[in-house]
Amino acid sequence: MFLQGILLNHYQCNFFKFDKKLFVLKKILVIIFFAPLLCVSQQIVHDSIFHDNVYRTYITYVPSIYNSSNAVPLIFNLHGRGGNSLIAMYQADFRDIADTANFIIVHPKGLLNANGESHWNYGNSTGDDIGFINALYDKLIIDYNININRVYSVGMSNGGAMSYYLACDMSDKIAAIASVTGAMTFIQLSSCNPIHPTPILQIHGTNDTIVGFSSMIFGIDYWKNYNNCDLIADTISIPDYVLSDSSTVDHIIFKNGNNGVTTELYKVYNGGHTWPGTSAFFNNGVVNYDIDASVEIWKFFSKYDISGLINQTSKVNEFSEHKKLIKIIDVFGRESEVLKNLPLFYIYNDGTVEKKLILK
Repeated sequence: MFLQGILLNHYQCNFFKFDKKLFVLKKILVIIFFAPLLCVSQQIVHDSIFHDNVYRTYITYVPSIYNSSNAVPLIFNLHGRGGNSLIAMYQADFRDIADTANFIIVHPKGLLNANGESHWNYGNSTGDDIGFINALYDKLIIDYNININRVYSVGMSNGGAMSYYLACDMSDKIAAIASVTGAMTFIQLSSCNPIHPTPILQIHGTNDTIVGFSSMIFGIDYWKNYNNCDLIADTISIPDYVLSDSSTVDHIIFKNGNNGVTTELYKVYNGGHTWPGTSAFFNNGVVNYDIDASVEIWKFFSKYDISGLINQTSKVNEFSEHKKLIKIIDVFGRESEVLKNLPLFYIYNDGTVEKKLILK
């Protein structure tokens, strides 16, 4: 009996040791499986603020490299009419760029109009969206360490028009704006009151059937004149990297504005009401893949703060000598290996993005 007891205790002890090891192994597997999901959930924050007797919702994307000890730029990313925060985040996708360039993106949601469509009031409907964006700005600079000299706005369609409105009516906070398929309206032109030269970037298709190409020319003319840019633009034809997209692009730049700012236009020939470089799922018409609108917009924003052109040549050159490649993506945003005869985007740890086409 004594021997049986020893053997029983021995087997029980080994069993419990094995069971403990199995439990630990299960915990490790759970952590390995769910850790990526936890990281993602920490980066995408759903929140709301109470403004004008309404709860206004928004989604904030915080890059994994964000450190609260360092002030970072902020981008307001505004959806189009009928859209929402998620559509803005996935269609006008800046997340991969933010992960290397280290900036925060906020995707607010507009209110419903009389037709039940979410929209932005850029001066032609009800709803205090300027007040909402101002209140959201105040909330974000409390929640995060924001570089208040480097706050930008970008939008698609109705969101692009709202970005023009912010350049006019939140000029004390907005350093630069970009609009994709959105136009500055006559209402804004008659009441615009900026307080500093403002870099402006417009991306528009010539075959946009929702917001016609000609409708945005007045806005370009206004800002070209206000910024005191050259009257004659430099025009650069972008190489037709993707022949199958049935479109080409000219980059039109009015240079030498006050404080070094520019007023710029990417003219997409045969382009529709679309965000170049992104999935056609959210788009209406021909999508161009010779440029990635998100990449071009960040390259544009990164040159300016609220005082104009940022003079950081020495720092950029010094850092670029040691920059490292983070990833390579194709025109659909998928990670890729180095391939020949296809345009690819090379993303580096200093926030720069290069488009390369390697020919056989």
